[in-house]
Amino acid sequence: MSEMDEPAESVNGENEGGSSTGPFLDEANRAIIEALQRDGRQPYGAIAQAVGLSEAAVRRRVQRLREAGIMQIVAVTDPLQLGFTRQAMIGLSVEGDVRVVADKLSALPEVDYVVMCAGSFDLLAEVVCEDDERLLQVLNDSVRSIPGVRATETFLYLKLAKQTYTWGTR
Repeated sequence: MSEMDEPAESVNGENEGGSSTGPFLDEANRAIIEALQRDGRQPYGAIAQAVGLSEAAVRRRVQRLREAGIMQIVAVTDPLQLGFTRQAMIGLSVEGDVRVVADKLSALPEVDYVVMCAGSFDLLAEVVCEDDERLLQVLNDSVRSIPGVRATETFLYLKLAKQTYTWGTR
C-alpha cells in the first residue's frame, strides 16, 4: 500500500467520514507497534518496508499513536547499572477512595508503577531506590504517611529474572 493508498483514519479505526470499524487498531498500526516493541530505534523506512506503507505514512501513524497515548517510545534501563540497588513491590491496603491514594503514590519520584487491584491488596506500587536507607525513608516518610493507607507489605526484589515489553498487540 502506498502513502496515497493509506486510508485517512484515526488510531481507533474511525475514518474521517465518521464510520467506525470498532475500537481496535488496524493491522498496519498493530504491525508498527510490534516492530517498535522489538526495537524502538528501528528506522521508519525499515518499518515501512515491513508493513507495506511509505516512510511518511509510518511516521504519521507513530505520531498519532503517541499523541493518543496508545504508546510511548522510551529507553528501558537496568536500575542496578544506574546505581539503584534496591527495588521493591509494595502492597497497600487502603481505607476510603483508592484512587486518591493511587494519585499520591504516583506523585512520588521513587514510584515507577502503580496499579489498582482486587485481592489481598488494593494497590501495588513498584519503587526503585538507591539503597535500603532510601527505601526505609520512602516507606516510612512518604508511603505510610499518605492518608488512607491502612497497611503495607513490602516485597524486596532479589534478582530480576525477566522483564519484557514485547507482548505485542494481540
